[in-house]
Amino acid sequence: MPQIKSFRDLTLIETDSDHTFVIACDSLGAIGSKEADYLKTTANIVGRCTVRVPLLEVVAAGAKPLAIVNTLSVEMEPTGRAILSGIREELAASGFPDIVITGSTEENVPTRETGVGITVIGEAKTTALRLGKARAGDTVYCLGKPRVGYEVLGAVVPDVPLVNKLLEEEWIHEILPVGSRGVLYEAGQLAAGAGGELQLRADEDLDIRKSAGPATSLLLAAEDERAADLRELSGLEVYRVGSIISGASR
Repeated sequence: MPQIKSFRDLTLIETDSDHTFVIACDSLGAIGSKEADYLKTTANIVGRCTVRVPLLEVVAAGAKPLAIVNTLSVEMEPTGRAILSGIREELAASGFPDIVITGSTEENVPTRETGVGITVIGEAKTTALRLGKARAGDTVYCLGKPRVGYEVLGAVVPDVPLVNKLLEEEWIHEILPVGSRGVLYEAGQLAAGAGGELQLRADEDLDIRKSAGPATSLLLAAEDERAADLRELSGLEVYRVGSIISGASR
């Protein structure tokens, strides 16, 4: 029987001793082009922003995305089709143009507000998973400024090609996308996954409690002082969050 477990926001299904499915999901509500939406933007951007969150989570875990499931609480024409177009654009920009997409739309009643749910299913060799790889002594960095709402529109944010580039660096032990819970919460989760605790020493200009919206920030557990290297690799803002200490060091 498959072994099923949770790791942070991910569901892991170990089918045998060699392979693991990695499942991530995200949702969006009241953002879009409909009359009752709180934040106005195009349905295309809705699709791109919503799929990128679970996509980043699966790739950062060391898995290859295989399939996308979308549950759209809107009609297919025209809103659903525009959201799907955005999903496909983000997949193509991420290097996955041929991923299977399946899902559903709301065709029974009129909708006045946008609602979207997206699940990404990926697969990895179990030994290649990049989860729980942070170590005591690592420095935790935040890559990309936390943004939410209208701040996200037009901003340069981390993407899948950048995550793939970062994963190639041996001195980066683990990557964790940040969402609505903010940097402080996610950094604590990163440290806990290493069996340690976060020693907070955040840069003053980093808002550690602010939502990072659709994963506008990445946390990285890295060896030594690597802020300059991260700026060169990414071209994004780089903030020091703190360091991971052993639980026995308290």
